[in-house]
Amino acid sequence: MRSSHGGCRQRRSASRGGLRRGGAGGLPRTRPLAHRALGRRLSRDAGSDPIYLYTDDVIGILPKRNLNNGHPSLHAALIGAAAPQPGEHVLHISADVGYYTAILAELVGATGRVTAIEYDAELAARATAKLAQTPHLRLVHGDGTRIAFEPADVIYVNAGATRPADAWLDRLKEGGRLILPLTADAFPNRDVRRGAVFRIERHGPEFFARRISGVAIFPREGGRDEDGERALGAAFDKGGAERVTRLYLRDDLPEDQCWLRAPGWCLAYR
Repeated sequence: MRSSHGGCRQRRSASRGGLRRGGAGGLPRTRPLAHRALGRRLSRDAGSDPIYLYTDDVIGILPKRNLNNGHPSLHAALIGAAAPQPGEHVLHISADVGYYTAILAELVGATGRVTAIEYDAELAARATAKLAQTPHLRLVHGDGTRIAFEPADVIYVNAGATRPADAWLDRLKEGGRLILPLTADAFPNRDVRRGAVFRIERHGPEFFARRISGVAIFPREGGRDEDGERALGAAFDKGGAERVTRLYLRDDLPEDQCWLRAPGWCLAYR
């Protein structure tokens, strides 16, 4: 998750999420592949001691743009909530240099596959080069709200949006899980009270929703609009995101039943 803490390391000891223990922040022991994704640039930013690759540290991937790999403990919680299984198809939106893409590829195994999409050309090129030897992983340069993809069991969004893209909901499989960060303010706002990550699960035509975490994160290119920005701002001001249970693709529910109501969709309490 693209954190708002810049390129510096920030030490934490939390270990969360429903993943196999072993790496930083509760992430599984898949780090060598993830290390390849970050490459030598990560080692320089982290200093000469590679131990920092196994701790809950934010590591700069483009320090000049304040871009980092995100806190491993946050990703452990979010990947744990997504619960990717062997054989599943994971779509990773805003893959950066592929650090967590590599971990997702390890979790679904050789019988599964990962499609990763990165908007930034420099980051996409770095990820493609580092992960080229992972046969069940495909990296695409482009806009994750527009590029066509095959139906997915898990859609893991790695930047702040103001609404879910239609394609993400349309192409989510039955029982599929969407990890969706929604943020009211663009970077460099660092207030986690102005962002929330929701887990959306599809069952037939219905989408069940629950808040997982607050978040401060880089905005998603192509994933923001002014109406959604205003609606999210109002929703965060009034509070109550923890009571959300449903996402509806309609905006005619009564105001008192919705935490957020924006053109064409809402997050509701029941």
